[in-house]
Amino acid sequence: MGKTIRLTMAQAVAHFLKAQMTVVDGKKVPIFAGVWGIFGHGNVAGIGEALYQVREELPTYRAHNEQGMAHAAVAFAKASFRSRFMACTTSIGPGALNMVTAAGVAHVNRLPVLFLPGDVFANRIPDPVLQQIEDFGDGTVSVNDAFRCVSRYFDRITRPEQIIPALKRTMQVLTDPVDCGPVTLSLCQDVQAEAYDYPENLFAEKVWRERRPRPDSDELAAALDAIRQAERPLIIAGGGVLYSRATAELKAFAGMHGVPIAVTQAGKSALPDDHPLCMGSIGVTGTSAANAFAEEADLILAVGTRLQDFTTGSWALFKNERARIIGLNTAAFDAAKHDGLPLVCDAREGLTLLSEALGGWKAPASVEAAAKARKTEWLAAANRATAPTNAALPSDAQVIGAVQRMTGGENSILVCAAGGLPGELHKLWQAHNPGSYHLEYGFSCMGYEIAGGLGVKMARPDADVVVMVGDGSYMMLNSELSTSVMLGRKLTIVVLDNRGFGCINRLQMATGGANFNNLLKDARIETMPEIDFRAHAESMGAVAVKVASIADLETALERSKGDDRTSVIVIETDPLVATEAGGHWWDVAVPEVSTRSQVKAAREKYEAARKQQR
Repeated sequence: MGKTIRLTMAQAVAHFLKAQMTVVDGKKVPIFAGVWGIFGHGNVAGIGEALYQVREELPTYRAHNEQGMAHAAVAFAKASFRSRFMACTTSIGPGALNMVTAAGVAHVNRLPVLFLPGDVFANRIPDPVLQQIEDFGDGTVSVNDAFRCVSRYFDRITRPEQIIPALKRTMQVLTDPVDCGPVTLSLCQDVQAEAYDYPENLFAEKVWRERRPRPDSDELAAALDAIRQAERPLIIAGGGVLYSRATAELKAFAGMHGVPIAVTQAGKSALPDDHPLCMGSIGVTGTSAANAFAEEADLILAVGTRLQDFTTGSWALFKNERARIIGLNTAAFDAAKHDGLPLVCDAREGLTLLSEALGGWKAPASVEAAAKARKTEWLAAANRATAPTNAALPSDAQVIGAVQRMTGGENSILVCAAGGLPGELHKLWQAHNPGSYHLEYGFSCMGYEIAGGLGVKMARPDADVVVMVGDGSYMMLNSELSTSVMLGRKLTIVVLDNRGFGCINRLQMATGGANFNNLLKDARIETMPEIDFRAHAESMGAVAVKVASIADLETALERSKGDDRTSVIVIETDPLVATEAGGHWWDVAVPEVSTRSQVKAAREKYEAARKQQR
């Protein structure tokens, strides 16, 4: 084995993590930017003590909620384009389970995060320990088994030497462009404290570099043949373009070959919104320009997207009978979706090789002419939706317009997640630089916004991070607002208060349902809650103000630029108004049987719409 060093298993984890490096912009940096930790009886004496020993090389950050700190870690990885990431540790029981939702966010969005929850005693002598779940039929079960379905790699460490192969597999998964996603190492609390003679070379510095797989020659030839035959091509750019840092290649491809580009939620900002061939968002929350091209396209080059239902309009968007999909993706799982022609490779490599082989090939001139006309028409509609207003209760779109005018500069990053805002932002927000639009819409996880904003700020400390969040998401998880103040990571947070779950209420109405249990006024209540978001944010240490109009919002946003810590601006909005321009049908099942005429009518429309699915 060679030279060894005697450490506890937890100490081995800490020393290993601090030795892992990567290269960003030509500079060698630690690949783990730090560890989020909330300690309890399952990790304070093991991993907690170990992290103390390496606190200068591997900083530990304390949060207020396990889900919140894990969301921050997810957002950090996304804002870093997966080049760097963080770890999260908790005790057993509820602390561990609180992270499972965030693990789902990371898994769906293919983002690297290392989860290190404490676990029960491997020796089982003191069982059942505090917070232990007992399965009557399986003595090996603990709450951490919940991580299995939301982890790319899961391991339970029941002997100290098991951590050696587990750590090596962990790094392979976290850095692999295909397998990339969350890893869970479930650390039995007694084993964390057990010592072992570890090989010294386990803790040698290692530099991880990005792998860029090139395409198979036959797949490349088939894709080129399909593109050359296309008369109405369209590119759909997903998050993989950003993770690959292939934005320059995407822009060059569009300019060279005259192909319009539509963007998914994860892919927005891969091409600047003011680029003449950027048609904006696609699908259910798409612009009229992008969706018009999608409906008539005979060739769709899907780059770095998993083609979820919001992108494809529940597979009813592509109406051309001759439409073919080329799936340019590092994952064969995604590349072959919907009988597509797979082109399994890195986005940057694939776009470069396609462009070189196509040479002077260009889409018909009519395509660029249509792009100009459709974009002009869409921008006019978007400008009307976001224009200033004197309405007592402005729409989300009008608030977005104000935030864009006051904060949407080259150095800003917009953060959001769930509810009605993502759909409006996808259509209306004008993104500039790669990564300047940060939406978590793979899992659409309420409560991600503020914690995610903190993670983005930690990854991009020089950026102006603006968080837009509805009152529903704010109420679900707001504790890391205080953490942002505590860590000196300034955010600008705009809270849109429509007094309930306005987005799902609109969907309920659209499917024929009665207004029920979404807006606070339609829930079972004895007293209407009067939540003072301004006072709450102020009590958490933020500078906070409530405004009564769009004009006041713009003034408050300008003033917030001079604040020395996180600023929160609250504005009441109309829960029933959404931008009518753009968009597409979405498959939300409507009951076949109901006593309500509105539901019956909605079911008829639903059945007619389903006939368009391909």
